[in-house]
Amino acid sequence: MSIKLKIGRIDKKKIIGIIISAAIIALDFIFLIGDKLFYFVLGIGVIIGFLPFMISIVIESNKEKENNEMFLEFSRNLVESVKAGTPISKSIINVQDKYYGSLTPNIKKLGNQISIGIPVKEALSTFAMDVNSPSITRAVMLISEAEKAGGEIEKILESVAKSVSEMETLKKERRAAIYSLVVQGYIIFLIFIIIMLVLQFKILPMTAGFANLGGGLEGITSSAGAGISIERLSLPFLYLLIAQGLFAGLVIGKLAEGSIKAGLKHSFIMVILAYLITTGARAFL
Repeated sequence: MSIKLKIGRIDKKKIIGIIISAAIIALDFIFLIGDKLFYFVLGIGVIIGFLPFMISIVIESNKEKENNEMFLEFSRNLVESVKAGTPISKSIINVQDKYYGSLTPNIKKLGNQISIGIPVKEALSTFAMDVNSPSITRAVMLISEAEKAGGEIEKILESVAKSVSEMETLKKERRAAIYSLVVQGYIIFLIFIIIMLVLQFKILPMTAGFANLGGGLEGITSSAGAGISIERLSLPFLYLLIAQGLFAGLVIGKLAEGSIKAGLKHSFIMVILAYLITTGARAFL
C-alpha cells in the first residue's frame, strides 16, 4: 500500500509539473513572442515539465543501489541462519523483521508469503519481480534453484552472498575510478559552451561587419534589414550544444554507472546548462 501511495505522489508531481510548464509556455507565447526573453522563458517552461520525470529517474536509480546493498545484508543474514541448521524457508521468516532500508517491505512480503504456505521458489520469484533489479534477480534464481535441488544449500547461499558482494565492490570501484572523468566531461562541456558563445557574440558580428564593408555575402544582412540575422545564424550553435550535451551525458552515465538510463540525468543537466546559458546570454547580454 505504501509503495502504491508513493507512486501516486510521484504521478501527482509529474502532473503538476506539466500543468505549470504548459502555463509558462502559453504565457510566453502570449506576452513574450518576438522578445529577447522568449526562448529563455520557453526553455524554463520545458525544463519544469521534464524536471519531475528526471527526479523520478534519480530516485529509482538511488533506490536500486540501496536495494542491492541491502540484499547483500539480507543474504549474509540468511547464510548465518541456514548455517545454524535452520531451513531456508524458516530462515527467511526469522530475518524478515530486521531493517533492510528500502528493501524492508519486499522482504516482509516474502516472509509473509512463505509463512502462509506459498512455495519458496514462487515467493522468491515474486520478490525478484517486485524489486526489479538484474543483480538481485540473478541471485534469487540461484537461491530458488538451490532450494529446489536440495543438498548443501548453505554453501550455495554463501557463494551467492559473496558474488553479490563482489559485484557491489566492483561497481563502487568503477564509480570512484570514473569520477574524475565525469568531472572532466563537465569541465570540457562548459569550455565548449564558452567557445560557442565567443563564436556567437564575437566572431559572427565581425563577419557580418566585414560583409557590409566589402559588399559581399549579401544574404547575411541587407540595407532594408530583411536579410538573415545574426540571431538566426547562431541557432545552429544552440542545436550543436544541445546534441553535444545529450550524447555526452549518456556516455558519462554509461561509463560511471553502466546504464544508459543513469546517463539521462547527466544529459538533462548538460542540456539545461547549454540552453539556459546560451539563451540567457542572448537575452541579457
